[in-house]
Amino acid sequence: MKDETKQAPRVGLVRWIQVLAVATLVATFGLLVLGSAVRVTNSGMGCNGWPLCSGDVGPISHFHPLMEQSHRFLASIVTVFIVVLAFLTLRAGALARHVRGPALASVGVIVVQIVLGAITVETNNAPVTVALHLLVATLFLAVVTVTAVASFVEPERSWSLLHRPGRLAWAAVGGLYLVVISGSIVVNAGAQSACASWPACFSSPAAMGLVVIQLVHRSMVLVGSLLVVAFLVSVWRKKGFDLVERQLSFFALLLLAAQVLVGALSALYSSHTEFADVHLAFASALWGAVVAVFALSARERSAREPEPTSGEPSSSDPPITHVLN
Repeated sequence: MKDETKQAPRVGLVRWIQVLAVATLVATFGLLVLGSAVRVTNSGMGCNGWPLCSGDVGPISHFHPLMEQSHRFLASIVTVFIVVLAFLTLRAGALARHVRGPALASVGVIVVQIVLGAITVETNNAPVTVALHLLVATLFLAVVTVTAVASFVEPERSWSLLHRPGRLAWAAVGGLYLVVISGSIVVNAGAQSACASWPACFSSPAAMGLVVIQLVHRSMVLVGSLLVVAFLVSVWRKKGFDLVERQLSFFALLLLAAQVLVGALSALYSSHTEFADVHLAFASALWGAVVAVFALSARERSAREPEPTSGEPSSSDPPITHVLN
């Protein structure tokens, strides 16, 4: 009876961890979308000081300072979420053993990101610091996504990101990471309008440097998309995958199709900066969805999920209806 009384508060902590992990994921996605809007609208230097905006907190009466300061406010909220989440995972003990590692890693990544953000402002958006800031931001979304998925994995169930996902899963995640980074470089280099056609690239030789950036990005999109499609389709083909993985992989395929469409519109109508902003938003959503499927594939199959076999499943095999609790 005493053990049950002691266990009840920790079970409640697990629910709080799940809620906070999902809230952190949503806030982080919003942070990346807002960050892309800051880049697309050239609002990166809307505040020439850090952490305050030109020595003030607000209200901000002009567009560019408003965009930049809103981004900083949201980053502060995400930071608080991350710190509280890490603290709760330590309090929950073994019930949050899958979440503790990613949650603590997210604390380290957000600290690096804050430092890079400050350096980026102090160096007036130097290309190197901007590139590093984007690279770490994309990595941070992946860590937060893994944390959210891990919070729903039963503590008694084996879960290993290093050993269970296959080579195709790692290749898909790595390829998509390069696609997202190269797309951000296109925006920061001002190469959105270098190729006014799609999918082929025809432009003036005077803009050859920007054309090369566009061609590299489009080549990465082709390779990365093939890897992502192969990985997501493999989720449907293999036995032993639950409904959540199947639905999430299907959602990711839809996001990929939408991303390609918006990318084409962004190239054909480069004067409309809203297409570039939507393109980067879809890229963040696609990245998060693929990482989530990757994290789910790291779980050990439960007793209710049949192991894949080389032959056809027998009629006695139980249906795959397990979903995350």
